[in-house]
Amino acid sequence: MKQKIIILVCAAIFAAGVIGSAWVLLSPKKNTVNVISDGKTVRTIDLSTAADEVFTVEYGGKTNTVEIKDGRIRVQSAECPDKTCVHMGWLESSAMPIVCLPNRLVIEFADADGGVDAISE
Repeated sequence: MKQKIIILVCAAIFAAGVIGSAWVLLSPKKNTVNVISDGKTVRTIDLSTAADEVFTVEYGGKTNTVEIKDGRIRVQSAECPDKTCVHMGWLESSAMPIVCLPNRLVIEFADADGGVDAISE
């Protein structure tokens, strides 16, 4: 009897984790993205109305080439050693922004209400 209760509790915790993960990853599609370089927003783009384009963001003499195509955005190429930002592909979810740490670049979906997500002291 005790083992069945433990199994049911574990199954409930697992199910809650799966549902929570799906909720975060499959949240309603947002269209506005912020391109942030060294902590400052350099561009805010509405992907639903943006024309296809390629532009560069520079930091410390190094550049990241950002591509907007078919209402999506990605880092096309980067002058950084590991190219993690390039391998991340198209921005899909607000849970996983595109980040290039060496070049201090972040591309993320904008907060819908423009508010602060969290405050730390």
